[in-house]
Amino acid sequence: MKLLSEDFFLQDAVDVARQLLGCVISYDGCSGVIVETEAYKNDAASHAFRRTARSEIMFLTSGCWYIYFVYGMYHCMNITTNGIGQPGAVLIRALQPLEGIDIMKKRRKTDDVYNLLSGPGKVCDAFGVDKKLNGTTVHGVMRVFEGKLQHDIIALPRVGIRVATELPWRFCVKDNKFVSRL
Repeated sequence: MKLLSEDFFLQDAVDVARQLLGCVISYDGCSGVIVETEAYKNDAASHAFRRTARSEIMFLTSGCWYIYFVYGMYHCMNITTNGIGQPGAVLIRALQPLEGIDIMKKRRKTDDVYNLLSGPGKVCDAFGVDKKLNGTTVHGVMRVFEGKLQHDIIALPRVGIRVATELPWRFCVKDNKFVSRL
């Protein structure tokens, strides 16, 4: 498999979110095909809407992991986009498992393969991802590879937010059983 280029992540977050579908994330003996994403720029639902210490990474990098803790319970993984000064990130919402399924089942305490990676918190739990990877590059220990999965894409409103819900910046692989919800 070929790593995605650094230039790939210089694109607009919405374009990157669509194009990441079918790509593969690999980390610590686990891998999965990206089947659901959400784009965030400087809209009201984005961490970049207000520039803070936490969101600074969205302004200063592209092609880096933006990992944060949410609701006091879950880590979420994003990849920064858009280039310097133009904030953007893509939330990885769901993956279809490829390798390390037994490891992921143990970490998630479930035998249901469809429940392993069907949500952003589940992805981080199953892969063993936490804030230690925040700011690292997608060419570091957790990598993103080009995908070969043929698929149709569905664009939907984002979920789990209260503002800017009208933006159809959530993208899913059509008819994939591993997406978080439709």
